[in-house]
Amino acid sequence: MTINDMLAEIRDANLNYLMLAQQMIRADKATAVFRLGIDAQIAELLEGLSNAQLLKLASSNMMLARFRFDDGAILGMLTSYSKDRALAQSHAAILMAGQAVEEAA
Repeated sequence: MTINDMLAEIRDANLNYLMLAQQMIRADKATAVFRLGIDAQIAELLEGLSNAQLLKLASSNMMLARFRFDDGAILGMLTSYSKDRALAQSHAAILMAGQAVEEAA
């Protein structure tokens, strides 16, 4: 994969993430804020972006979405395929809910 291919993939991922985030925020802001791990101010900004602004933001050469957790235990809970998968996912959601949302820089 060349650098240009990788940058094109990043732009595509960014655009998909932003479009999904905007759709989630418009449908149910409180749930979107929780699921996206963002604060209300960022949700308001994303909700109000025009299509042109969305495309411009997506064109960044940096990934806009990132993992919400740095704890290997949460990743393990989300990827475990034990008999009680629903319980593991619920426990991971509870732990992630206790984490601070990203600060608007």
